Amino acid sequence: MKLYDLKLLVITCETLAQRNVFDILAKHQVSGYTFYEVEGSGSKNLHGKGITDKNVKIEVLLSKDKLESIVEEIMRTMFSDFAIILYVGDAKVIRSEKFA
Repeated sequence: MKLYDLKLLVITCETLAQRNVFDILAKHQVSGYTFYEVEGSGSKNLHGKGITDKNVKIEVLLSKDKLESIVEEIMRTMFSDFAIILYVGDAKVIRSEKFA
């Protein structure tokens, strides 16, 4: 079995920022991602419990090149206006053609 190296970008943000993230991913020709509503606690207490302050987590498998340009654009265009957290991890996949 051959495994291929990719990066896993995880974005946690308020639902108001979700459409902006999807637009950035599309701009960088990323069509596949997984997202779901989440709740949690952070520096500003509990998040995701109310009607208007829900949070979403978006997971994307990417090449290192795409990762860097997407993260830079999110930081530049969204950090000042939205509650958003990014983190990156290493991932190994079997079907690399799904993530080209």
